Amino acid sequence: MDAATARVRLESMLAELDRSIKVLRGDPLAVWDRSAADAGSVLTDVDRVRAMLDAATRQRRSVLEALKRLDDGLYGLCADCGKPVPEGRLEARPEAARCVQCQSKRERRH
Repeated sequence: MDAATARVRLESMLAELDRSIKVLRGDPLAVWDRSAADAGSVLTDVDRVRAMLDAATRQRRSVLEALKRLDDGLYGLCADCGKPVPEGRLEARPEAARCVQCQSKRERRH
């Protein structure tokens, strides 16, 4: 993926993530307006929203890091081994910082 295409995709992803995060950060107390009988589902809803917000925030951070790699001329190179990240991986995940092999190793360690 060329740098211009990558930048457009990443900036689009960033804008979408910013919109999602804004929605998820909406008034969490509005959920508590339900009846006491719904208390269990309220906790579940709050936990689900919190998990979605955490995931969106992590992905936003990855997109910002990818934009920095673009600016630094390092986009498309694995952050661990330095080899090119396969084109298909960047098509699927433009924010990817690692090749599949290095990402798998990293996930096994965590």
